[in-house]
Amino acid sequence: MGNVINGETEFFKGIGQVKFEGTSTDNPLAFRWYDENRIVAGKTLKEHLRFAGAYWHSFVGSGADPFGAPTHIFPWDKKSDPVEKAKDKMDAAFEFLSKMNLPFYCFHDTDLVDYGSDIIENERRLAALVEYARQKQAQSGIKLLWGTANLFSNPRYMNGAASNPDFHVLAHGAAQVKAALDATIQLGGENYVFWGGREGYMSLLNTNMKREQEHLARFFHTAKDYARKNGFKGTFLIEPKPSEPSKHQYDFDCGTVIGFLTRFNLDKDFKINIEVNHATLAGHTFQHELQTAADAGMLGSVDANRGDYQNGWDTDQFPNNLNELTEAMLIFLEAGGLQTGGVNFDAKIRRNSTDSADLFYAHIGGMDTFARALITADSILQNSDYKKIRSDRYASFDSDKGKEFEEGKLSLEDLRTYAIEKGEPAVISGKQEFIENMINRFI
Repeated sequence: MGNVINGETEFFKGIGQVKFEGTSTDNPLAFRWYDENRIVAGKTLKEHLRFAGAYWHSFVGSGADPFGAPTHIFPWDKKSDPVEKAKDKMDAAFEFLSKMNLPFYCFHDTDLVDYGSDIIENERRLAALVEYARQKQAQSGIKLLWGTANLFSNPRYMNGAASNPDFHVLAHGAAQVKAALDATIQLGGENYVFWGGREGYMSLLNTNMKREQEHLARFFHTAKDYARKNGFKGTFLIEPKPSEPSKHQYDFDCGTVIGFLTRFNLDKDFKINIEVNHATLAGHTFQHELQTAADAGMLGSVDANRGDYQNGWDTDQFPNNLNELTEAMLIFLEAGGLQTGGVNFDAKIRRNSTDSADLFYAHIGGMDTFARALITADSILQNSDYKKIRSDRYASFDSDKGKEFEEGKLSLEDLRTYAIEKGEPAVISGKQEFIENMINRFI
């Protein structure tokens, strides 16, 4: 275990407070770009990005994969009593969050404390950790960005939870969500997330898809009604993912989720939590998913990570692609930023990253990359022709017949008449390469 300082165990010994030192620093344990007080587009970087640490990857993820045993052996994972062991883990988590100056954290219920098969005992364990977290939050000033329930790991959820064909399983999922909602409310959580890791199907041969989606929507309404009745004023978030572990998940991508929420009258209470790696698994870019959510007024929160383009699964690596994130931050800024959530590092250090400092390096790099991308995107918006080029491309709809079409004033016959009168249209360049070069120039 670590050193004992001021009566508490120090798990990340030898690592002090991570500070902003600017681009000239050679200190790997300092920020080069993330100056939380820097004003960009009217807000500080801290206000824009609202960074959060992910409990599951950073303090639970063991480095195990389908081909090998755990490589991350945690000093806070030693005690036999589940509550006492979980308190050590929370001590380590808040030490890390504080040293990184992360303003938020988020969790699954089973990340906070190990669960068994007894609902009442699970609720007792979770309540003990919620009380401990209340103390930690009060001492540190760190807030809960969102909570959620793990409805995919337990074998009972092999066919999903809310969409499970067995009502008994659905009821177990509901009990777990109730406890997770209670925890989120008690800790002042600003959002609550649903990720349907197994809400989908492996084969349509044994699946009533219509009925399962109706059950899923009913489950969301039931959870939402309970939370509102008990004082939750935050936002519910759906996190899309196309597949893995299911063959086809009902929250496939942002477009699918928006259609689902609208169809089942959930769009007033729910927004979208977008994960970069999930976007690429769906065959989209992160930028596409951001724009889709923003256009629907549902850009709620972000899970920050990246995938490996040579692997076909969710590798959850820390973000470092500056070009990709700059394009994403252009959308982010033009949409007015995140409406309720933050930027949560749903990313894990690699299996062979076994030093305690590696967790710090990973988060520092991710936070710096997001900050630099946002600063660069703002500079592009303020000091280039980026917005003008895009608006000019649609100028024909700003007046005359184009404007009348947008206003619904033209018939199909009117459009035909216009085409005949004007003859063959001119070819107009989209200037794609010019814009791409512009972004690289500002980077």
